[in-house]
Amino acid sequence: MTNRESEIFRWICENPMISQEELAERAGITRSSVAVHISNLIKKGYIRGKGYITSEPGRYIVIGGANVDIGGIPDENVIDGDSNPGSIGISFGGVGRNIAHNMSLLGLPVEFISAFGDDPNGKSMLDDLAVLGIECAASLHTKSLPTSTYMYISNKNGDMQLAVADMKITDLITPEFISDKMNYINHASAIILDTNIPAETIEYILKNAEVPVIVDPVSTAKGERLKPVLGMIHTITPNRLEAEMLTGVKISNANDAAKAADILLEKGVRRVFITLGAEGVYCADASEGYMLPAIKADVVNTTGAGDAFTASLAYSYERGFSLKETGIFGTAASAIALEGKETINSGLTEDLVLERAELK
Repeated sequence: MTNRESEIFRWICENPMISQEELAERAGITRSSVAVHISNLIKKGYIRGKGYITSEPGRYIVIGGANVDIGGIPDENVIDGDSNPGSIGISFGGVGRNIAHNMSLLGLPVEFISAFGDDPNGKSMLDDLAVLGIECAASLHTKSLPTSTYMYISNKNGDMQLAVADMKITDLITPEFISDKMNYINHASAIILDTNIPAETIEYILKNAEVPVIVDPVSTAKGERLKPVLGMIHTITPNRLEAEMLTGVKISNANDAAKAADILLEKGVRRVFITLGAEGVYCADASEGYMLPAIKADVVNTTGAGDAFTASLAYSYERGFSLKETGIFGTAASAIALEGKETINSGLTEDLVLERAELK
């Protein structure tokens, strides 16, 4: 689907009774051009028959944060209160954006809804997403706030030691902003959500979603927003601390992880994947649970493993993997992410993850 086709398809999903004349006016093109685009959408299977009956199998929408990441890695152990020699890099990140990027690397058709400032950072990030083939037409664009920025310092081993996030712009992703896009969003195969957006928006999306919602809690502080709405979530991917916060269970071993997962399942979550770092992942649904070991990796940077894991769940959902296969595929994606110098390991591919997971 081209950018113009995606834009027209979104407007049709929002208002199936929209006329070609109105579409032409919105797009700033002729009615005959609109007719050509609609014909292409019909040929590609996005629109079925008359009356703009739409379908789009295998399409995923990520809703969440997008940041400019500034990261520092010292050469030696961090000395608090002092200048530490090391390396500094600037890249694009944010949990939602990183999940979308990883999904794109896995070959999934993905669209991203976030908030971007009308500034050089926002324009650069949008250009980068376009190169990756990630559509952002439904995102919010504003002059009132700058594009969000995330600054972190890792230790010499690549583990994050401290971070500061300026993400005020995500507060503009309100229920009102999302409401007129909800019909379009519900034409996706699944929604992937991070908790960087406001609590009321998370609740609105979950209450109005007609397709499965996969949720990444992001952090213990932002994950608190999920407590009132856990029963509406299809799949959740908390790490150890996030799972402890959501359930009140101190997780020291696999049995503790199973207890925490059971609590989340009792609250209505369909699938639970508790990531435990080097110990692996505990996954469970209403009928089965597994403690899966981590796949061996030559660790370079740990900041992007969770994003790769969440992205892998969308791929597994598309492929119809079992619970256990989904968990194994996720640990393989995480292992590959750990081996990359950047937050996103550009070497991540569908075939490589399948090979590492021994699912080929």
